[in-house]
Amino acid sequence: MAVREIVHAFLTADQPEEVFRFALERVSPVVGATFASVYLVDGASELMRLAAAYNWPHQYEPWLGEMRVRLGFGPSGEAASERRAIEIPDVFADPSLEDWQEVAAELGFRALIALPLQTGNRVLGAVTFYFADAGGFSAERRALLKIVAAQMAATAEKAALIDDLRRTNAALTESKAELEQQYLAVLEARRVKDEFLTNVTHELRTPLTAVMGYIALLQEEFSGPLTVPQRADLALARDASERLLGLIDNLLEMTTLKRGALGVQVDTFDPRDPLREAAASTRARPVSTELLLEEPAGPVPFMRSDRRKITKILAGLLSNAYKFTSDGAVTLSLEIEHGRAVYRVQDTGIGVPPTSQHLIFEEFRQLDGSLTRRYGGTGLGLALSRRLARLLGGDIELVSSAGEGASFTVEIPLEYQASEVHADVAAPPP
Repeated sequence: MAVREIVHAFLTADQPEEVFRFALERVSPVVGATFASVYLVDGASELMRLAAAYNWPHQYEPWLGEMRVRLGFGPSGEAASERRAIEIPDVFADPSLEDWQEVAAELGFRALIALPLQTGNRVLGAVTFYFADAGGFSAERRALLKIVAAQMAATAEKAALIDDLRRTNAALTESKAELEQQYLAVLEARRVKDEFLTNVTHELRTPLTAVMGYIALLQEEFSGPLTVPQRADLALARDASERLLGLIDNLLEMTTLKRGALGVQVDTFDPRDPLREAAASTRARPVSTELLLEEPAGPVPFMRSDRRKITKILAGLLSNAYKFTSDGAVTLSLEIEHGRAVYRVQDTGIGVPPTSQHLIFEEFRQLDGSLTRRYGGTGLGLALSRRLARLLGGDIELVSSAGEGASFTVEIPLEYQASEVHADVAAPPP
């Protein structure tokens, strides 16, 4: 019955000290012990501290918590160190225990038995029972005490595991708090960066627009007639200014998209119109590269979406195809499938290795990001195109392999629905 109660306490108690105390209170009277103690190894030291006590004399209670037993010294220390039960039938009959006889006389015991608390190859401490009368220990008494010691050892191990778990949980909680702080710092840094880019692009756009205006005035010869070389130089300056203005516009549009502040202007149009406009407006096509347009010949359903943004998406993909196709062909096509406009930009250029395809849609990323790279660009065009496509409820997919060209497929719903906005348009993934 005592063992059953101890096992129940082991399964239900929150603190190991409760089980130790409960076990000592139940078992000590059964075996006739006057008082008893449980000692546990204190961390990685060679000392054991008192974890629980039963019926000790009241005058010793104030210093019980300060008690320490060294491994290998005294019956309890020997039991833990040698991993075996230490039985002393009569302290006063053993000359080797002369140092203990004064303590035994003062505390009022003559016999004791100390048992190790061990699980597997690990020693956790010892439990010692003290008896007022001298005498040997019966087999039944030894068996009961060994069962009690085994349950106490299991309790101590359970407590150690719980403490480890609590420490781990505490460390995880602390790490989580640190990660949350870092994440908030990253979000704040992104916000500041986007705000800075927005302000800078606005500040750059104003003087650049003025420069382009003065170039236009010069080209109109309001300041006097121009020579042929001057006209050529002004044309180059205007082209460079327009490219710079396009980069600024892309950067401004990207930062506005990421803040979720970019609106969609819905109107009704023929889905072939953005394809034709992108083909007509996109420059920098290499002389040896052919542009092929493929579109439905017959009537097609009208599209209700943002025409300007679709044109910008296709122009970005077309410009990218021109850049990486110095010789060959670029095909721009349209198909209507299942209520969606499927635009496709195919080229016969250098292609993209499968291992690098996840990079090209990231902001400011290029396959070759070195200063000596062969192909220029900011690495913003494809990222902006995908975000615009997702803003309109669609997406862009890439099929390519190194040296065999690339095929970008843009699917946009014929009918724009605000609920179809992709989740990562308004905010970048953490």
